[in-house]
Amino acid sequence: MDSPGSPDRNGPSRGTNLPRVADFNEAVVLNSIRRSESGRSRVELTAETGLSAQTVSNICRRLLDQGLVVETGKQSSGFGKPRTMLELNPSGSYAIGVHLDPAVITYVLLDFTGRVVVDASHPTPAVRDPDSVLALVSEHIDALLSNAPIDRDRILGVGIASPGPVDVVRGLVLDPPHLPGWHRVPLRDHLRAATGLPVLLDKDVIAGAVAEQWVGGVARSSNFVVVYMGTGVGAGFVIDDVVVRGISSNAGDIGLLPVSSEEFGDRFVGDFRAFWEVGSPERLVAGALDAGLLAGGGFDLASPASVDLAFAELCALADGGDDRAAALLDQAGRYTASAILSVTNMLDVDTVVLGGAMWERVAERFLPIIQPIVSKESIARQLHEIRIVGTALGGDVAAIGAACLVLDNKFSPRPSTLLLSN
Repeated sequence: MDSPGSPDRNGPSRGTNLPRVADFNEAVVLNSIRRSESGRSRVELTAETGLSAQTVSNICRRLLDQGLVVETGKQSSGFGKPRTMLELNPSGSYAIGVHLDPAVITYVLLDFTGRVVVDASHPTPAVRDPDSVLALVSEHIDALLSNAPIDRDRILGVGIASPGPVDVVRGLVLDPPHLPGWHRVPLRDHLRAATGLPVLLDKDVIAGAVAEQWVGGVARSSNFVVVYMGTGVGAGFVIDDVVVRGISSNAGDIGLLPVSSEEFGDRFVGDFRAFWEVGSPERLVAGALDAGLLAGGGFDLASPASVDLAFAELCALADGGDDRAAALLDQAGRYTASAILSVTNMLDVDTVVLGGAMWERVAERFLPIIQPIVSKESIARQLHEIRIVGTALGGDVAAIGAACLVLDNKFSPRPSTLLLSN
C-alpha cells in the first residue's frame, strides 16, 4: 500500500489530497476501536494514533453521532478520573456476504462487529446456465433480509467470494475450473441490479484473508496465511497487515505447488512428484473409488456436490477405523504440510490459519501431522515459531469474508486515498 507522497508503480511521486485527511484519520480511530477486544478510551486512542486529543475527541463525537460507536461505561486507570470506553455499535452497519462455491452457496448477514446475524446455504445447482444460478442467489438474498431484524438503511452492500479467476474491475467470473459454462459471467452487475445495493466481487481465498483480518483475530498477527480447503485448495496472504491481492487480484492459486508426502530430513530430499491439488476432495474421492473404498456410492466426480458427499463418507470411514481410508487422508495431510512449508518459507509469516468445508472434516487428523513438519523444517525456526491453527469462523469463513470486503472497503484506513487522482 502506498504512503502519502511515495512513488506509485508508474514512477513519479504524487501529492497528498489534504481534503481527505479528515476521513483517513476517522478511519484510523475507528480501526483502533475495532481491533480492541475491550474498547478504547479517548486517552488510549490519542496515544495509539498519534493524533491530538482535540482531533480524537472531534472524531469520536462524529462516530457517536453516526451511530458507528457507543460509549460502554467507564474504566478506572488507577489514577485520575475513570475513562469513558468506546466500542463498535453492532447495529451501526451491516453487510451481506455470499460465497459461491461449486458445491454449496452460503449467505451471511454480518453486523458491524462481524457477528453473523442470519445465515443460509444450499447446494450449488448442477447447471451450466449461470443466469438461473444468479436468479436463485438473488432470491436467497431477499429471503435472508426478510428474516433479519435490522434497519435495512444500515446495510452497506453485498460482497461476493467466488472461485478464481475473477476480474474485480469489471465484476466478472472468468471460467472457474469447477464451474463449467461460467465464461465472463457479470456476477457483480447482476446482483447490483437485483438487490439495489453496492456489490463487491473478490476471489474466495482473498475474502478468507480479509475475514481473518477483520473478525478472525489470529491473535492479531500482522503476517499470516489463510489456507482455504474446499472444493479446491488455495491461500490468502496478509503481509504487514495488508492483504496481498496481486496485480489482477487473483493471488493465492497454489494448487500446483510441488509437494511431497515423505519426511524431508536435513537436506530436504523429499520426493516431489505431485502437486498439492492431489489432496483436494475430488482427487481423494477418486483415489478412494479406485481403491474400492466407496464402490457402492454411485458418486459422480463431475459434480462438486456429489464429491462433497463422497468425501464426507471417506472421512467417516477413516474416523471409524478404516486403515485404508485413514492412510489416504494422512497422506493428504502430509501433502498439505509440504505445501504450507513452502509458503511459510517463502513469505516468512508466523501464523497459518486453515479453514473451509474440507478442513472442517479433517482438522483433528491434519493438525497433529502439519504442525510438527512445519515446526521442524521451517527455515526461520531458530528465529520464530509458526503457529498452525484452524479458523475460529467455521465453515462460513469465505462468506463472512465476502461481507467483510464491504466493511473493509468502507472503513479501513487506506493511505492511497490521500493521494491526488491522476
